[in-house]
Amino acid sequence: MNLSIIQSMIDALDKPAIFIRPDYSIQAVNRAYLDTYKQPVKLGHSRCHEISHHLAEPCDRHGEECPLLHCQLHGRSTSVVHVHHTQAGLQHCDILMRPVQDEDGMTLGYLEILNKVEFAAAGAGVNKMVGVSASFNRMLNLLNRAASADISVLLQGETGTGKELAARAVHDASHRHDKPFVIIECTGLSEALFESELFGHEKGAFTGASQAKKGLVELANGGTLFFDEIGDVPLNMQVKLLRLLETRTFRAVGGLHPKRSDFRLVCASHKNLLAMVEAGEFRQDLYYRIAGFPIQLPALRERPADIPLLVEQFLLTGTERKHFSPAAMQALCAYSYPGNIRELKSIVEQANLVANERQIQLEDLPQVCQTGVNAQQQTEIRSLEELEGDYLAQLCERFSGSFEELASALGVSDRTLYRKLHKFGLRYR
Repeated sequence: MNLSIIQSMIDALDKPAIFIRPDYSIQAVNRAYLDTYKQPVKLGHSRCHEISHHLAEPCDRHGEECPLLHCQLHGRSTSVVHVHHTQAGLQHCDILMRPVQDEDGMTLGYLEILNKVEFAAAGAGVNKMVGVSASFNRMLNLLNRAASADISVLLQGETGTGKELAARAVHDASHRHDKPFVIIECTGLSEALFESELFGHEKGAFTGASQAKKGLVELANGGTLFFDEIGDVPLNMQVKLLRLLETRTFRAVGGLHPKRSDFRLVCASHKNLLAMVEAGEFRQDLYYRIAGFPIQLPALRERPADIPLLVEQFLLTGTERKHFSPAAMQALCAYSYPGNIRELKSIVEQANLVANERQIQLEDLPQVCQTGVNAQQQTEIRSLEELEGDYLAQLCERFSGSFEELASALGVSDRTLYRKLHKFGLRYR
């Protein structure tokens, strides 16, 4: 297979694509790829990590999973999510890497196809999932895969990890994105309300039913039906739910004729549903009906690099643009967050209200955050790497020059400074 055939193959793709050699050099590129990145591609010379990451070395040397390296080690296709430098700024890209072989089975190189993840952001973004950490990117990869099919998705994770936002991301990235996204809050849904809320009722079906009402299942027709905290559905109601999911049919309360609804199913729970199955508290057949594609959402303590980005996101909602001092940001990054993202948002909002100045100080934070930092300062010797991160955070707050001027003042190249900021989850304006 010669390069002209490969070029024709990637030209036929509507998504950004390149063909690269084992040394990462780009041998063929399509127009969609050229339109995605600012840096020009020189065939045979430019390397993929130089174009997408502005790095002189492969991404695996900077803490990311390298899809090409995985293909070389295992001899099969792979996919990862990375943050790339695009014309639109930093953007999450779902990368599919495939080995390309000749007639004799010899690997000629690798085909890289990019799928932009529109529901995530590497900086503050309205109604988007925010983060850059490895665990966050692995979750995005699974969410993006789930969105491409109609398979039932089960989102599992601790309270406050953003399961509703993840469910909406699956819906928004699916072919049903222009149809309804209907949420069913399972917590506190009594048996008396279960059928009426889900299936609706006819006029006169019970006392007070003065007119017919459509249920949430019917309203979700064509779109996505999201059962939040499905582990809270009582055992005696689970059989009715199972029948709905198996047949996609239901009967309104007081109705005589069955109705049908075409919906995509997404469920979420902070409980261990398999343990509940073992304990007889959750039907096994229902579990396997809803857990077609289980996804574990990482706790916030597993993605500390994302905390500064989330803080920036939450500060956008304030009437006055404030920012955290280096000491206050250090305290936020050191706290364990048993309430996860929801707790971080609450802490940021509290500190934003308490602070009298535009810079939010350590003493403006809730006591639970200050206590952890004081104990850490008294008992731990901090590493040089941590001190470097704090120093860079302070410079990002105080330095008034350009990015290039900051790199020059530090005596490092622009690329080295970018790598260091990315490593510590920092951004320079």
